[in-house]
Amino acid sequence: MTTADPSSRLAWSTPPAALAVCGLGGVVLAGAAFLSNDNAARLLIGLAALGLLFLCFMGVRQRPRLEIEPGDPVHVVVRGLAGPQRYSPAQILRVRVVGYRRLGRRMPMLEMDVDHHGDEKLIIFGRWDLGAHPEDVLEVLRIHLAR
Repeated sequence: MTTADPSSRLAWSTPPAALAVCGLGGVVLAGAAFLSNDNAARLLIGLAALGLLFLCFMGVRQRPRLEIEPGDPVHVVVRGLAGPQRYSPAQILRVRVVGYRRLGRRMPMLEMDVDHHGDEKLIIFGRWDLGAHPEDVLEVLRIHLAR
């Protein structure tokens, strides 16, 4: 069995299976809210269904979340709800992995400081956004941005 070179991957996003599970869970919860006889339960289950469906919508809308666009010069494309933003290597001020404490554990997050139309902007990606370990993504970004 051979493994692919991690530097050959140039786009990262939430795994499709995770988005499908979120969407399916939202539909199931919406059905449960519809069938519930208790108004308070209907409200809470309905809000949970809306939350899961919104999470699924955001994940699909932002695919791929982070992408390296080959060319001369290379560009990094970050997709959000408002659409894609392209950054050249000169606009990327710093990229690093930082561990944040969440639920009693240290979770690695990829931090990217960029020059966005003259203002400094901090973009943070977690494992959910990237579908990969942030350390692996940082390594690939450093390889391609150094060229």
